[in-house]
Amino acid sequence: MSLARAVLAALAVLALAGCGAVGRTASRTATPASPSSVAPGRTPGRTPGRAPGSPGPSLGTWRVGASPLPLRTDGFGKVLPTPPRLRNRRLPTRDVLPPPRDGAFHATVSPISASVRRRMGRTWEPGCPVPLSGLRYLTLTFRGFDARPHTGELVVNAAVTADVVSVFRRLYAASYPIEEMRLPTTADLEAPPTGDGNDTAAFVCRLTRGSTTLSAHAYGLAIDVNPFMNPYHRVTGDTDLVLPELASAYLDRSWHRPGMILPGGVVTRAFASVGWGWGGDFSSVSDLMHFSANGR
Repeated sequence: MSLARAVLAALAVLALAGCGAVGRTASRTATPASPSSVAPGRTPGRTPGRAPGSPGPSLGTWRVGASPLPLRTDGFGKVLPTPPRLRNRRLPTRDVLPPPRDGAFHATVSPISASVRRRMGRTWEPGCPVPLSGLRYLTLTFRGFDARPHTGELVVNAAVTADVVSVFRRLYAASYPIEEMRLPTTADLEAPPTGDGNDTAAFVCRLTRGSTTLSAHAYGLAIDVNPFMNPYHRVTGDTDLVLPELASAYLDRSWHRPGMILPGGVVTRAFASVGWGWGGDFSSVSDLMHFSANGR
């Protein structure tokens, strides 16, 4: 598939729940293949020492990606009020990779293998600005909203691997909770918008929204963290866009809830320590989930 077709696919969906810089690409939040939404027979990771079946933290229940939203004329899902169960969202993580046995932070960095390339699907195509040889596959320990350690995965530019590992090491040490960290796939690109996705993710080859320039995500130089708790918000005339579309309750930044990114908080400090910029500081839009090495 050509880069142009890949970009059109990314424009048609919200796979990353809205990320990038000012005027970024539409990327739908539907997650039909998300470990938070599918996986009959898949079990949550357990903290070492917790007996199977023993009670864990009390968490809300929600099947992510189950209910497509009506489409707006701009191709996004209709922005609807946040469902009560998601107003203080604390969904448990479903493991794609085995959690660490010792509960400590671990990270691996490796080239893009054939199996990872297959899983990436159309998120990378020939003609994208960074060849596969310039990308790296990372696994990183993170703390879930269930207070347990999990293993996440990101694809980033080879030049920023040390910075990314440093940031997530700090977030894990601070017990900052992350719901999900998995690779976006073709299934995400093809899914209808549901407005409830919350995947912390990085590389997707696509344009910035409303422009003809490539997003920092297309270079592997941007990461979106807990998109639902840290939504994108733009007002143009009488058009109000919130991504993810069900995350409006999290526009109230005075109500501090777990997973939110706040000025001067642990997440902004961690990314600032490696020189990355925050979308919460953009002047024309509020992109609270977004951090990038190039400030875009």
